[in-house]
Order: sequence, then structure tokens, then C-alpha cells
Amino acid sequence: MTPTIAPRVRTLVLLLLAAAGLLLGGAAPASAHAALTGSDPRQGAVVDKAPTQVSLTFSEQVSMSADSLRVLDPKGTPVQRGKPSNVSGTTYAVQLHSGLPDGTYTVTYQVVSADSHPVSGAYTFSVGAPSSTSVSVSDGTAGGGVVGWLYGFGRYMSYAGFVVLVGGAAFVLACWQRGSGVRAVQRLVVSGWLTLTSATLVLLLLRGSYTGSGKVGDIFDLDLLGQVLQTKTGAALVSRLLLLAAAALFIAVLFGAYDKREGQEKRDLTFGLAIGGFVVAAGLAASWAMSEHASVGLQAGISMPVDVVHLLAVATWLGGLTALLVALYRAPADTPVDPAAVRRFSSVAFGSVVALVLTGTYQSWRQLGSWSAFTDTRYGQLLLVKIGLVALLVGIAYISRRWTAQLADTVVQRSKQAPQKEQVTAGGSKGAGDAKRAAQLARQQAAMDVARQKRERDADPNRFGLRRSVLAEATVAVVLLAVTTVLTQTEPGRTEQDAKAASSSSSSSSSSSSNPSSGAVTLDMSFDTGGEDGKGVVRVDLDPARVGANEMHVYVERPNGRAFDIPEVKVAFTLKTKDIGPLPVVPDHITTGHWAASGVQIPMAGEWTVAVTVRTSDIDQTTVSKNAQIG
Repeated sequence: MTPTIAPRVRTLVLLLLAAAGLLLGGAAPASAHAALTGSDPRQGAVVDKAPTQVSLTFSEQVSMSADSLRVLDPKGTPVQRGKPSNVSGTTYAVQLHSGLPDGTYTVTYQVVSADSHPVSGAYTFSVGAPSSTSVSVSDGTAGGGVVGWLYGFGRYMSYAGFVVLVGGAAFVLACWQRGSGVRAVQRLVVSGWLTLTSATLVLLLLRGSYTGSGKVGDIFDLDLLGQVLQTKTGAALVSRLLLLAAAALFIAVLFGAYDKREGQEKRDLTFGLAIGGFVVAAGLAASWAMSEHASVGLQAGISMPVDVVHLLAVATWLGGLTALLVALYRAPADTPVDPAAVRRFSSVAFGSVVALVLTGTYQSWRQLGSWSAFTDTRYGQLLLVKIGLVALLVGIAYISRRWTAQLADTVVQRSKQAPQKEQVTAGGSKGAGDAKRAAQLARQQAAMDVARQKRERDADPNRFGLRRSVLAEATVAVVLLAVTTVLTQTEPGRTEQDAKAASSSSSSSSSSSSNPSSGAVTLDMSFDTGGEDGKGVVRVDLDPARVGANEMHVYVERPNGRAFDIPEVKVAFTLKTKDIGPLPVVPDHITTGHWAASGVQIPMAGEWTVAVTVRTSDIDQTTVSKNAQIG
């Protein structure tokens, strides 16, 4: 006996909510997509005199507000002055009050990364000597709590709405044009539009609190909303709402005038709807690409259009699958989804999977950076789960394709045979004015027709097998969509490994290190100029240590690890095997014991000699050097 549609729908809804709850609830509270890769003073550093500023370097550009970067004295009193500023590239600094006493200071930050996710954290450094502090050093909760969960669920629902809207409309236009007159398919596509529109409005309201205080009471703060509208994410959400207005017009034509057209007029309208629908769908996909992972990092100019194609492929496949499932279960007997439409969708789905694999492979390389990131990072582990689900989905789709072939071979052309209806007669009553009795007979006849249509729809075992396999596909697709949503909120593997490398470099006392995931090179060299206060260690950080422009930081410390200033520091790069150099670089003084230079050009890959000239007085200086593989 064929199960009814209601229990299956309830099962799908429960599965959707369970998957969303488990996966979104298990997400980290703060998705630090911009990793802190350096700071000055460094974490745990002890400096001789109070610095004039504190600077932080991130793996990508971030957005800061007036209180995004704070420095607290041992009693918890803020000692920064003015607003944080962008010093250079991805380095941000805030000025400090003069005359700060000795003790341990706490640096706290809460910023928004370029891919729209909040980032927070804290660390300490000391002036003179470490001391007790009343400030509790702990990571912030940006993006966490109830607001964080609501924001994550809103993102999931927006993806789900986009998939159903775009995929359902594409299924009707490309595979089953008769479906434009099927009410169940109409309701599906309209529900996708309503879901995406509602979720977008909710995300717009939640955004200010999500990236700021995390308080539920701030959701309806109009000042915060005004600030959100000035950000890249706010502009993307508003653009999405405007495109959804155009999508509403598209839906009205698709399920209104379109079904009534015939012949050449309908073909012309199909072409117009296909072009307009593609432009609107691509614009909706771009509202994600322009504000999330694809918009930052390596090859952003290539990554954003690739991400648009990726999202459109996902929507066409999974949304079309949902529309096919609804058509198989809910299409009336006089408008059944025919095998030709299923075959067309199978071809469209195959093309979507090919596009999905190609774009997904590129994005995976871009976000992971190394094979080890598959197992060593949360992003990589989730990506492996997603790959497994896609493989399972393709396997079930192959079974569906077999059912489709069998259905096409065994279809009985019942539409050419007028079915014999069971007639309900009125016995001996032939009164011409008996309207009540006629209405009763009409209701009985309608009930019998519905029952007959249901028997006809469920009679073919091949159609029943296809329905079951498509239902299995849709079930896996729900979980796949949840995993995809969590991936968008998870720190990319490349960034996570960069952050780990920076943390390791900060706490390591090794003389030379190189991180294969980020490419950054750190060289520690001891020096002794022979004069008073002439001993110490100079450290050179070169990032990303590749051919082209690099960012260089030079730190000078006493043997006890405390930063101190000297009159002059110069660096020179020489590639002896190619007779290139020395290429001189004179870094700018940033703060106590710290010099930096941006745009350091390395013309060729090879083993370079990095020579540092250190002058500790008018007459005392020395040059130390080490070799490093660059490029």
C-alpha cells in the first residue's frame, strides 16, 4: 500500500529542523574567519617602557567601530585614546595615553571580518614587569548566544528559500512547462520566495546585534540598523530584497499569463522568462558571493563568479529535485509529470552536478590550502562530510534514472482512452428542480473521481519506485543544505592554519621557522655589537615569503625577551646563486622594538640570504645573516 503524502512531508520537516538544530547548534559561537596573525606588543611580551600604540594584524581586512579595539590597565580602566585606525594593509592600531605605569595590560578586540563574520578575542602584555590584573582574559562571544543561533537559522532558511525558488522555477521552464498550471508546484515556488524574503528581513534586523553586543534587545535598535545598511553585508541584503521584488513579478508571469499562451507566443515568453529569470537568480546568488568567503582572500575576482555558478548549480539541482518530488506526489491525474520531463530534469541535474564538482573543487582548494587541512581543521572535516553526501546523492540519482527509464518503457497511454467513470444516479427521481439532490450527487461524483484519479496515479509500480528514490534524494539534500550552511559560518581551513601558525610563531623560541600552509618565514638571529647594551636578538618576519610584494616586520629584543629600541636597523636580501642583490630595505619604526616595511619586492624564488645590520650606538654596529627559502 502506498503511504500517504502527509507522513512523508512531516518526516521531511522534522528532518530539516533536526539537521538544522544539530548542525547550527554545534557551530562555534564566534566564527573567526579573520585570524589574528600578529600584534605589537606581542602576546605575553614584557617591554621596558610603555608603547605609544597597540597594533593588531589580521589575515584579512576587517571593519572596526570606535570601541572595537580596547586596552585595559591592571584595574580594568581603558587607556586607549581616539578611534582605531588602519595603519597599513591588514594592520590596525589604537593610540595609548602617555605615562602608563608598569603592570600587565589587556588588549580586547571585536571586529567584523571582510567575509561578514564577527571576530573577537583578547591577550595581555606587560610594561616593566608582569603584575596581577582584575581583567578576565577570555574570548568574546561575538556571533554567539540566542542571536547567533537565530542568525544561523536565518541563513539556513535563506539558502533553503533560494534553492526552492530558483530550482522550482527552473524545473518548470526547462523540464515541465505544463507544471506552471499545477497548484502544488505554484505553492512550492511561492513558498520559496516567501521564505527567502522573510529570512532576508530577519537577517537584516539581527545583523547589528549579531556583530555587536549579541543582545536580543538590540535587534530592533534603529541606530544599529542604520549602521548595518552602510556595511557591505547590509548592502548585499538590501540588494537581495530589491531583486526579490523583481522575482515576484517573474513568478506572477510564470504562473499567470504563461500557462495560457500557446505556440510561438509561448515560446517567445519562455525565452524571455528564461533570460529574465537567469539574471534575477544570478543577482540573488551574487548577494551571497559579494559579502562572504568568495569576496576575500586569494583570487577574489575569480572566486565570486565561480561562487555564483556554484550556488546556481546547487539551486537548479536540489530545488528542481524538490519540485519533482512535489509533482510526483501532488500533481493531479489529468496533469501527471511525464517521463520526458523526468528525463529532461535528469540531464539538467547531471550538468548541475558537473558544474558543482568543478566549482566546488576550486573553492575547496582556495579555502583549504593544503591536504592536511581536510583532517586538521573543522572546515575540512565538514567539507569531507559534504563530499560524502554529494556522492550519496549522486548514487541515489542513478537509481532514480533507472526508474525513469523503466517508467518510460511501460507507460500506458491512458490519456488516449477515455476512462469509464462510475456514475451515481438519482434512482427514480427525475424532478427538474431538485437542486439540492443534484448538488449532493455532484459531491459524490467528485469524491469518486478523486478516488479514481488516486488509483490511476499510484497504479504504476515504476512511478512508485521513482517517487521513493526521489524522496530519498530530497532527504539527503536537506542534510546537505544544512552542512553547506554550517560551512559558510566556519573558519576556512587556510585561515585556521594561518592562525595556528601565528600562535605557534609567537610562543616559539626557535631560531628559524617556515610554515608550509601560509608561506610566512621567521628568522631569529642573535647579535652582539660589542658596546654597552649591545647584545640581543633580532627577528625578521616575512609574509607571505613569495615572489612579489611581501610585508616585513623586524623585532629587536634583549636576551631576557624584552623589546627595546636601537638607533638603526637595516635589512638586505641577496640571492647568490643568481647574483642578485643585495636589495636594501630600510623599515619604518612602529613602536618599541618594532620596525616594519610593506611592499618588499622579491623578484625570484630561491634560497635568499637575509642580512640585518643592527646599530646600537654611534659607533657600535654589526651585521648578522641567515638563509631562507623564499618563493
